[in-house]
Amino acid sequence: MMKIPFSPPDIGQAEIDAVTDTMKSSWITTGPKTEELSQRIASICHTLHSVCMNSATACHEMALRLLGIGEGDEVIAPAYTYSASASVVDHVGAKLVLVDIEKDSYHISYDALEKAITPRTKAVVPVDLGGVLCDYDKIHEIVESKKSMFKPNNDIQASIGRIAVTADGAHSLLAQRADGKRSGELGDFTSFSFHAVKNFTTAEGGALTWRSIPGQDSAAMKKQLSLLACHGQDRGFKPDSEKPFWEYDIQFLGYKHNMTDILASVGLAQLDRADQIMSRRRSIFKRYDEALRDIPGVAVLDHFSPAGSSCHLYMVNFREKSEEFRNEFMDRMLELGVSTNVHYKPLPMHTAYKQLGFDIADYPNAYEMFKGEVTLPSYSLMTEEQVDYVIECFKKVYGEMV
Repeated sequence: MMKIPFSPPDIGQAEIDAVTDTMKSSWITTGPKTEELSQRIASICHTLHSVCMNSATACHEMALRLLGIGEGDEVIAPAYTYSASASVVDHVGAKLVLVDIEKDSYHISYDALEKAITPRTKAVVPVDLGGVLCDYDKIHEIVESKKSMFKPNNDIQASIGRIAVTADGAHSLLAQRADGKRSGELGDFTSFSFHAVKNFTTAEGGALTWRSIPGQDSAAMKKQLSLLACHGQDRGFKPDSEKPFWEYDIQFLGYKHNMTDILASVGLAQLDRADQIMSRRRSIFKRYDEALRDIPGVAVLDHFSPAGSSCHLYMVNFREKSEEFRNEFMDRMLELGVSTNVHYKPLPMHTAYKQLGFDIADYPNAYEMFKGEVTLPSYSLMTEEQVDYVIECFKKVYGEMV
């Protein structure tokens, strides 16, 4: 019997050497490596700038704060996502509005999104679940159609002139649509996660990208976001200044979300291997597709459509089956040594969101997708023998249960 873990990180000698070099340098906290990683992320995403922080959650929250979103405002997010997509709305003092997902899809319901918009709506949070990109053209069409009721809070909101699209791209770095556009340039702001289980990792960390906004200086936005992420502290030192070299100023009471050069070093080495890592993941996903796509009662997430995908999670769904069926399937797979997971338990099913007044009964599509969802192990270190074994176990267990 093989033992197949769910998602170990692909860390090799290149990452180890990069961290060692940084540890031996004079700079291990936020410094040149973090800035280099930020620049490379921006280049990959076809944006002018990005800012690396210590998590996608921090990136998302700092985007909302840069937009001036807070008390009295509303932000719309899908019920089917991880808590990080939504908790930051509460953190900034705004009202979270959850909507259902599309039927037989993991993406936000576009009709529900349109109906949920009010004059208080300041942002919408599309979630690229599993790495498959949402229909951003449709989302922009919706927010554009509602711009007459939009009331901006600050200059950036006024320059955008409508509800901001603050995308949760935690799963979708390197995803590219058929038209060449990439995750990171499709929303007004996009938050990426570099957590250990992601395709691209810095152990912990994330990055925020944003599209150029007419009337706004993108470099100035980068500086403001960097200040937000590190106490609002500006060194302000210039060689020709009369101020002493140590002088700094706390311009406002900011936060502590900066990335370190140690973590950025891991990320830079990962980017050097990104093509290799992504090629292997695509190969595994195609193997799974060939083996599982035509099994009656089993639906798989389409990672090879023109919509674009980063091939982050291989999600299967047992249509018309119960939550108990799904759980028993996972238990039996584990008995055979195969670790699986569920992505995700909808937010209205969690205590914290129930206390906010949300009820899963109001989100039938989200529950329907959740109760049959299983995520199979898929990571760049998997061997062909391991992929074969997962497929063999899947067919064996599912065949015995139906």
